[in-house]
Amino acid sequence: MSAVAVAKRLGERLVLRDVTLAVPAGSVVVVLGPNGSGKSTLLKLAAGLWAPSRGRLERFGQVVGTEATDPRVGYLGHRSFLYGALSGLDNLTFYARLYGVPRPRERAARLLAEVGLRRFQHEPVRRYSRGMEQRAALARAFVAHPQLLLLDEPYTGLDVGATGLLDQWIRRTTAAGGAVLLITHHLDEAARMGDRVGILWRGRLEDPPVTRDGPGGFREQVARTYEARFHGSGPSGA
Repeated sequence: MSAVAVAKRLGERLVLRDVTLAVPAGSVVVVLGPNGSGKSTLLKLAAGLWAPSRGRLERFGQVVGTEATDPRVGYLGHRSFLYGALSGLDNLTFYARLYGVPRPRERAARLLAEVGLRRFQHEPVRRYSRGMEQRAALARAFVAHPQLLLLDEPYTGLDVGATGLLDQWIRRTTAAGGAVLLITHHLDEAARMGDRVGILWRGRLEDPPVTRDGPGGFREQVARTYEARFHGSGPSGA
């Protein structure tokens, strides 16, 4: 996935300003920034939920459009995209069928078991706690074995076990040649999972990104870069 000089205007506000970004296969690219910096907007553009005001976004060598859902893309945003009246199993089975996954109900049941929701798979999602719904949404994002993961604050609401599972799924995706774009405002998440970290501030993505193969400790590099550019106003967890 790549973005070239992408901008997005919402009403009178220019939320993103000429963002250029590459997410190579086999890597986790983290976009780190404070709330309101434009991170979620960037992910919605990458997912094809919104169209850019200008610039170019590509996935799998094609320009991103808003016409249809691509089963190769797993998107986890602030909304779960689960239907409250349906059970967790019926929700995931619906998405598995939508994406053409073989044996959709089996795939749905297996994922729900992996995220610790086997006992609750027949319960309506509206009865789930916030953490349970987040785990079900995580399972939905992975239901079609995605090659590109777009994750917006994916660790929010997850307990230690679910956090470890998500780490494992992300690493499994990149090991298979997939790519991950992860949005966060937590320095520890960025340093733990990222191969490279770009810092977004007031709609601008600072260049170049911090890379794991650079000199010194990776976490320290990210923290120093953030603090130097934003005068000591560090992210949560710094």
